[in-house]
Amino acid sequence: MSWGEGRIDRFWIGPDGDLLHAAYKRGEWLPTESLGGRPTGPPGVTAWGVDQLEVFVVFPDGQLWDRYWDGASWHDWESLGGELDPEAGAAASSWSSRRLDVWATGRDGRTWHRFWDGSRWVDWEQLEG
Repeated sequence: MSWGEGRIDRFWIGPDGDLLHAAYKRGEWLPTESLGGRPTGPPGVTAWGVDQLEVFVVFPDGQLWDRYWDGASWHDWESLGGELDPEAGAAASSWSSRRLDVWATGRDGRTWHRFWDGSRWVDWEQLEG
């Protein structure tokens, strides 16, 4: 994931089951940090502006959880709900600073979608297919 020139951010589940993050900046990898949580599948990450990141994971409870970087600090985990498959992970995208989209597989095997419209998270919708 990259939000600007010369910057790469990577996220993965660590050996203790927490979400880990490392950033490449000014030609070197910065120290790895734990973002906590208990993700059970791969994270979905998107940049919605310079120095703005949001990471989404599904926890064992089947809910989508997210944390975001606002340019100064990581905000605490918040639940976005859902009845999701904890092993399937999440995918995320942003096409403007006021729009974030996230997709995840439900316990029903279908794809579910939720998005930030610039002022609030719009309720989950099941995608056809």
